[in-house]
Amino acid sequence: MAGGLMSWLPAIFRGFLLAFLGLGIWDVLFVYEENKCSMTYMFEYPEYIKIKLPNRLTSKYPSYGLYLYGEGDSAEAHKNLKATGIPVLFLPGNAGSYRQVRSLGSVALRKAENIYNKFHFDFFSIDFNEELVALYGGSLERQTTFVHACIKVILKLYKDQKAAPCSVAIVGHSMGGIIARALFTLPNFKPTLISLIITQATPHIAPVLLLDSYLIDFYTTVNNYWILKEKDLRNITILSMGGGFRDYQVRSGLTIVPSLSLYNNTLNVVTSAVPRAWLSVDHLCIVWCKELVLATIRAFFDLVDHQTNQITTDLERRMSVLHHHFVNHSEKDSEENLESSISFSDSSATWSEIKTYKWTYISPEFSAWEPKATYFILPLPSEREPYSNLYCRTTNLEPSNWIYGCMKINQSVCQESIDLTGEAELLKMYKIVNFNLDEYRSFSHFIIHISKASVNKRFSIDCEFLTAKSRMMSTPVTNVLSLGASTNRIVINSTGLVHKIQLQDFNQIYQAFKIHVRSQCQFIHGKTEDVYRFHVPWSHEDFVVTTSVPSSTVLFAKLHRARPENDSSVPELQLHTARSCQYEITIRTSFLEVLGQLIRFHGIYLPVYVVANILLAFGRQLMHLYSEGHCLDFNIALNAAAKPYKVIPFVNLSVFLLRYDWFKEIWSLLMLPEIDILTLNEEGSCYPMISILLFLFGTAIAYWNGIFLRLLLKQLSFLWSIFHRPCIIKNEHKPLNFRSSSIMILLLFITWITCGAAALILGYILYIVKVLSLQSSVCTMKGILNLAPYQEDMKKITKEGGDKSGMREHVLKEPEQPGSDRFKLLSVSDVDSAVDTLQIHITILHLLNWIILFSAPSFIYWFKNLRYSRRLDPDPCGFVAIILVFSMGVLINSHSTSVKRRHTYDGLNGLFLHRTFSVAPCRIHMKRWTSSRSCSLVTRRMYCGLKKEQWHPRTTMLKVQAFTLCLSISLVTLAHTIPLESKDAWKSLENPRNRELFFRTLQAYFSGRGFDVGKISKSLRMDNRRPFATAALYPDHVASAFSDYEGQKDSFAAFLKG
Repeated sequence: MAGGLMSWLPAIFRGFLLAFLGLGIWDVLFVYEENKCSMTYMFEYPEYIKIKLPNRLTSKYPSYGLYLYGEGDSAEAHKNLKATGIPVLFLPGNAGSYRQVRSLGSVALRKAENIYNKFHFDFFSIDFNEELVALYGGSLERQTTFVHACIKVILKLYKDQKAAPCSVAIVGHSMGGIIARALFTLPNFKPTLISLIITQATPHIAPVLLLDSYLIDFYTTVNNYWILKEKDLRNITILSMGGGFRDYQVRSGLTIVPSLSLYNNTLNVVTSAVPRAWLSVDHLCIVWCKELVLATIRAFFDLVDHQTNQITTDLERRMSVLHHHFVNHSEKDSEENLESSISFSDSSATWSEIKTYKWTYISPEFSAWEPKATYFILPLPSEREPYSNLYCRTTNLEPSNWIYGCMKINQSVCQESIDLTGEAELLKMYKIVNFNLDEYRSFSHFIIHISKASVNKRFSIDCEFLTAKSRMMSTPVTNVLSLGASTNRIVINSTGLVHKIQLQDFNQIYQAFKIHVRSQCQFIHGKTEDVYRFHVPWSHEDFVVTTSVPSSTVLFAKLHRARPENDSSVPELQLHTARSCQYEITIRTSFLEVLGQLIRFHGIYLPVYVVANILLAFGRQLMHLYSEGHCLDFNIALNAAAKPYKVIPFVNLSVFLLRYDWFKEIWSLLMLPEIDILTLNEEGSCYPMISILLFLFGTAIAYWNGIFLRLLLKQLSFLWSIFHRPCIIKNEHKPLNFRSSSIMILLLFITWITCGAAALILGYILYIVKVLSLQSSVCTMKGILNLAPYQEDMKKITKEGGDKSGMREHVLKEPEQPGSDRFKLLSVSDVDSAVDTLQIHITILHLLNWIILFSAPSFIYWFKNLRYSRRLDPDPCGFVAIILVFSMGVLINSHSTSVKRRHTYDGLNGLFLHRTFSVAPCRIHMKRWTSSRSCSLVTRRMYCGLKKEQWHPRTTMLKVQAFTLCLSISLVTLAHTIPLESKDAWKSLENPRNRELFFRTLQAYFSGRGFDVGKISKSLRMDNRRPFATAALYPDHVASAFSDYEGQKDSFAAFLKG
């Protein structure tokens, strides 16, 4: 009982790991706020006017195009291709359409109509044929060059205009944003052609998936150029927006523009922190979300210089406008936020002085028939008083100048003041100011202004002088390992309007917390609403929640970006509350959200850890096959070999050695991929336990994938046996034959004329067919073993019968010639050898699954563009496919007995396996990643081909170096079994019809001999290796029957086939 339970423990443990992994994936894909975006609608039929491009562009880029957006009258005006507005170019992203520009273009047209078309924007869009540039980097340079040519074509459309624009603004969605930045790396590009870049959900730091070298090289070139040339590009303004947690395709941490922060020309925000939006959006929704589209168009119109009717060239002005619309909206035109002296000339206005430190004003339901402006005067407390801040908030107050700092007052009337409305911040329904009094000691009073437009409207104003320290509380967050068992509890008896709670030790991306806020009030006058804001000081990634009082609200606090090393700030929870209420805040670790953060930031590295586990299992199988004579099952080998200490120390050692230039050169010469820990360290998201957790998750995936694949192969092999007669596998190893050579030539030809991924997929299909044939053959051989008696059994039968006739001696006689198999019966060793071969092939199939998975994007890209080009150029899988196809010819007829028959030293194979494992936790890179995985197979094949007398160290190392430089020997089709000729094929007795025919034939043959075959038929068990025990009752008849059978074997086989 205990032994059976222990055998199930690995499966149970890995089942729990797989469940945790599934919970993390579920959290990333499905656990987020609902989509609160409003849809943008067109008021007239949208039209996309195609711009005629020069013939050289059309012939060079036949699948690309340039369009101008228009609606109604504007579309008619644009059909003559005379542009008069401000050019804006939209660049779609991965699989994006040029039609995605319609939301921006339509809202811009409506906005221009509201200002009577004093100026307007012309929105152009590029058709990239919806290419998968996020998965295939070979077309990024081509797209960048095409965009450069299109910018020149766009500016030529304005050549007849008086104040013709000399630059364009670019809005790039997803990969379109990185293409916009890549324009500056072109050799003949003028930086003055672009003044403003707005990117939407663009992964600036690194691609989401590193699938080929072209994608890596492109990103490296762009980011290095922008960092090295930051001074030359300081006049280019960039706004980057991340979609928040709803965007699981591009996490917001990747949308930060890499820079040295020497110049204030970039702004990185998350949409959950954008004023008047405050919502998270998915990857496509960010293009059409009305709240974000309105913020973008308002920013465009505010960026226009009214003297030139073009986007302003003033960098400070541009950054001020972007901050106004995307960081802290003050409900006031940012151009007017100037600290200039203002005097009040309205003699009919009412002035009232407030002499308390807490003041609330609620407008009456009905006011006078002739409304008057009202001014409330709040004197500043003296420095001796304990107040450090003035906090005011308003609701439903008209967007006008409403708060001032008074420098000169006479008889309760301010004579000279400065407008401070620009310091206000819009927070949901509130307009908030929080003044540090030490910075405003030049004022004697603060003035609250209620304009005439606000009269006869319901609004409220709340102000209070407060001590910042009394409203600030601090609490350490719970430990991640507590898994939600421990909590931190804070109770606030609110007597004011604002409270802040600092969350100490909350600075890492793997931390996630569930914050529960309960509010209770004794006295509530009317409807009261609270605003809770989670504020991250080092990044614009806040989120805001509104709730009524009393309420019970749950917030999930987690980070998009870890705290920088040189920063000591702390995230805080801001509570904009009601007076005389009690608030209970409970903080606990959210285990589900922690798993989600791990998958969100590190999930792309899981395939590499899975492959590392598969390679460990494969190495264990080879070692056991050589030492013990039989191959372990994949899952058994995985249980024995998948240990984190076999991988993680090599990773840490490699990271340490990569600090030295000499090791970096060796690493590069060996074409090894970049270790992910280096990149994660740069992003601030690498921690000691991450590699171990990912390794355990990879083990669980490999383990259950092995179970699923084994069950799937059994079912498919049964279907395959219906269409293809199973065969018997011989323990032979032959060199290249005509069939394998033909397949190799065919696949090489496909690689040359189409793409490497197509050849890989075709080879993968052939390999699946080979494994299915092998699986059905093994089942057939096991069935034959149940029917064919062992020679030792036959000797025992004849000995018990006492009959030593010459006929029986002929039956039991060994073949005289060792090479002849005519009279040799199937043995247990034959079946075991076939099973060993099948185990090896299944493991190779596991590895092939991942090769095909990451070569599929380039195949899809090639297939989608097949009408434009038959060949994929450049081809990221071409080099890999060539090496894989050549290796197929070398390994195509391998058999498990080749390991047993050769005198090999498997320790060297293990050394190469561990070398491969040391680079396993690396970013996914098709060419180098496949090379690393193939190294172990190269070693295995190389040493299995060496005899002991050939095992010279110098010769061996030369072969090792030669194969290591290639590092891409195929995982395709390790061995093709050699079937018996058709006359030796056996029909499976598992089929009832075959079994009935077999025993009817035997019954007819033994008629008149006193032998009842029906008794054998009833007592025969298909899973019994010694089913002919009952035949001992009839020794003479059995011996005679098998003697005649051997003599008439061919005719009997022909009779069965008939």
